[in-house]
Amino acid sequence: MSTLPYGTWPSPISPEHLTSGVTKLIDVWVDGDRTVWHEGRPSEGGRQTLVVADADGTTRDLLDPPFNVRSGVHEYGGGAAWVESNTAWFVDWDEQRIWYVDLDGGEPIPLTPELEQPRSVRYADLRPSPDGHWLVAVQEVHDTDDPHHVVNRVVALPARTPGVPHVIHGEHDFVMSPRFVAADRIRFVAWNHPNMPWNDTDLMECSFDPQHGTTGTPRRIATGSSFMQPDGDVVIGDRDGVWNLWRVDADGEHAVSSGPDEVGGPAWIFGLRDHAVLPDGRRVWATGGRLVVDGEPIDTGAAALEQLAPGDGTLTAIVRWSDRPSTITRFDVTSGESVDVVAAPDTPLRDGDASTPEQIAFPTAGGATAYGWFYAPANADTDAPVDDRPPLVVMIHGGPTSCARPWFSLATQFWTTRGFAVVDVDHRGSTGYGTEFRNMLDGNWGVVDVEDCIAAATFLADQGRVDGDRVVIRGGSAGGFTVLACLATSDVFAAGACSYGIADLSVLAADTHKFEARYTDRLIGPWPEARDVYEERSPIHHLDRFETPLVVFQGLDDKVVPPNQSEMIVDALRAKQVECEYHAYEGEGHGFRRAETIVHQMNAELAFYRRILGL
Repeated sequence: MSTLPYGTWPSPISPEHLTSGVTKLIDVWVDGDRTVWHEGRPSEGGRQTLVVADADGTTRDLLDPPFNVRSGVHEYGGGAAWVESNTAWFVDWDEQRIWYVDLDGGEPIPLTPELEQPRSVRYADLRPSPDGHWLVAVQEVHDTDDPHHVVNRVVALPARTPGVPHVIHGEHDFVMSPRFVAADRIRFVAWNHPNMPWNDTDLMECSFDPQHGTTGTPRRIATGSSFMQPDGDVVIGDRDGVWNLWRVDADGEHAVSSGPDEVGGPAWIFGLRDHAVLPDGRRVWATGGRLVVDGEPIDTGAAALEQLAPGDGTLTAIVRWSDRPSTITRFDVTSGESVDVVAAPDTPLRDGDASTPEQIAFPTAGGATAYGWFYAPANADTDAPVDDRPPLVVMIHGGPTSCARPWFSLATQFWTTRGFAVVDVDHRGSTGYGTEFRNMLDGNWGVVDVEDCIAAATFLADQGRVDGDRVVIRGGSAGGFTVLACLATSDVFAAGACSYGIADLSVLAADTHKFEARYTDRLIGPWPEARDVYEERSPIHHLDRFETPLVVFQGLDDKVVPPNQSEMIVDALRAKQVECEYHAYEGEGHGFRRAETIVHQMNAELAFYRRILGL
């Protein structure tokens, strides 16, 4: 065992390990004796494809390049494919058209028309009718002359005959989760600005004629809750202050599940599936790593179960573990026994290298409590001097309506194996703690998130678990905004890393995509009436206290947080001679997908911290 200062340990994880041979598991389906999954591949420039595991266990790609299974609706996408009845329907990234292909192979066939302006009409959340003759989807239409004019609606089209979809509903600003809840009924979720799908939404229903594909006028059947994922008469809602399952029928609303552990999470993307119905009629759902079958829990030992795919007496899911990479695993819903359909890939970690998450609760401003996941340094071959304390990497999730996830991540182990401690902060406003905690961010973005990140670092330093003089902070998107706000208003942090973060909230309010165009009305105040508050919360207007070294990473194709946000803070800090590195990437959008970008970012960020901290 070698003895070296924290932060200088040799690590078995290189930046290349974060992308080489790594796939991102996105979705999974069970279709007869086949399992099909959707995966992303950094090594192929972030391309996403569908993979089929046949009955004999052999696997094959269903779609070859240049097909890239990814939706552009809301810019964040999701719900880009559906598999059923030996058919895969999918959205291709380049043109955003819907295609279908037989699982036995063959050439994919386009269903929606080719457009003069590619990507001007986009699709997501595809679902076939029970008889397989029709398809419903979310359609997003972009005005080619006015980029700020975008229309979202529910449409239907023949499932295997090319044609023009017909509109079912386009009266709300947004729609999500159109589902055939019976042969003759469709339900979907809809909402208007300034709400987001985790605020007040409407649960809508319309009749459907399966012979002609026509629909009746949609009507609102429930409102005033955050409804998500309708499946039959059951939907996720937060009527009792926690996301639970509710049955909505002619007799009203009735709780199906209860308790403090939430079912599902915020609908940033389409296609989430946190509950389902087995062929025998039993309902299954997941809360964290616990599988529940008609109210009977099965402890799987996992950190989370996602994209539930029911089978005959089985439930297949993407499984997130705290101590190893994700798998696709099939559970027997009676015995709880399981088998991996897609096993966890090998990692370079040795016994003793992995750091597992420890949940912490800590006091913060105003007598409140915030939460986080703490990862101690771990290395099989190296320890630190007994009087040394590790530098701390404070991580902030995006959103900001989202949460830190205690899932195994090589990107987290990248830091801990080098002798850094990590805390992944769930500030007030994070999800997973109920509606009241989630709503604590309303009107307080740029305040409570900043207070809680500072409180997390101070709490761990006061406990003697980290070196309070060597604390760095990193985050992307909304988390990048919190990084900038922390550095502009405090001296707790020795350095920061901001990925596609927000420097000027006023500029963002006037120049972002439709989905989040009014998000800040709730987080900060109505725009432009609350302009003074926007300016007060914007890091670009607090440069007088901003002296902390910063490294900035930005995708030049980002439509959510445009490059001008990174460029303005970089230019301002350089003008006042604050140390600031800037790395911009052609072809990258909101969130980096290409292997070369990820490798470059991690190398640059590590070198930056080590130089600033003198490691």
